[in-house]
Amino acid sequence: MISDMMIAGSLVTALCTLLGALPAMLFTKVTHRGRDILLAFTAGIMVAASTYGLIPSALKLSNLVTLTIGILLGTAVLTLMEWLVPHKDPGHAELKSGSASAASPMLFLSAMALHNLPEGLSVGVGFGSMSPDLGTIVALSIGLQNVPEGFLIALFLIAHRMNKWIALLLAGVTGFLELLFCWIGYAFTGSFAAVVPYGLAFAAGAMLFVVYKELIPESHGDGHERAATFSFILGLLVMIGITLLLK
Repeated sequence: MISDMMIAGSLVTALCTLLGALPAMLFTKVTHRGRDILLAFTAGIMVAASTYGLIPSALKLSNLVTLTIGILLGTAVLTLMEWLVPHKDPGHAELKSGSASAASPMLFLSAMALHNLPEGLSVGVGFGSMSPDLGTIVALSIGLQNVPEGFLIALFLIAHRMNKWIALLLAGVTGFLELLFCWIGYAFTGSFAAVVPYGLAFAAGAMLFVVYKELIPESHGDGHERAATFSFILGLLVMIGITLLLK
């Protein structure tokens, strides 16, 4: 029997992603310089989320071997997805003329969706555990983290010239996936408890792959390297601050 706290906690956690994406709707036009700055800021957020959130959490629940396996699996899956998704990686000159790679939004969405799956499992396992307060604490922490994530997802897609309503919808879909896996984690608490650290490390590997392979290269090479670098550092510090506040 699913408790009312479980239903409320899982819904709020998932809706926080959509809530965070709403302010991004105000950005209707993004210049190339602004796009590079936003990409670099997103990269900083993702690096901090991986290194100060996902990786330490995985190590607390397991060990270095589990972490290594999970990160390598995440990297391998994203590499495979890049090979399977038909696209052309444009040069910087093509980006200036308005062409955009279809791979970047796809890989970014994949990484964020993969990142949400272990988070959803963690919330579900928390509510299904013997500790009555664990689920509420985990749901609150992840829900607050999902607000800036939803904003970044929608903003990234809009920066890639995607229709803002579609960007909002896709951001909501990543939140729905987290909701789905939250319920799965709750239903199979005993079975998925051991899988959570692998999932956290897997998400970290996927996100780091996208940062180094897509976001950083795309934010450099057009004369905006210095602005992008400072934006990356700012994004890193913002996410570290959010992580510390949630502890």
